[in-house]
Amino acid sequence: MKKNLLISVIISSLFIVAIPAKAVETRCGWLHNPTPRNWYLIDKDGRWIISRQGGYEAKGMEDNLPTYNEKEYVKTNGYYGYGCACMDVVTDSARSRISEIRGGESLPLSTCREDPNVPKSP
Repeated sequence: MKKNLLISVIISSLFIVAIPAKAVETRCGWLHNPTPRNWYLIDKDGRWIISRQGGYEAKGMEDNLPTYNEKEYVKTNGYYGYGCACMDVVTDSARSRISEIRGGESLPLSTCREDPNVPKSP
């Protein structure tokens, strides 16, 4: 019995070690909130879904989305719009989603406007 338990613990430990940790990436681009609860990050690799109204929402969104001052935010739909940001995130590239936001900061609009790797504003 003890031998079977020991083997189970060893196998479980090996399995846990074999699972790769999800890497945190820093992604910079347009943080776009066009309508309520719809958030995207648009960077050099495309559009990453952060949340969709009535559906998907990345972990850490409530606490870790960058905030903007009025000068560095473009309103396109009442209160909603976009700004420039860098965010520390975990992505699901197969679904073009950000699965977790670990942190981030807003940047001047000029940073994204002048970066040749970032698409033109959304």
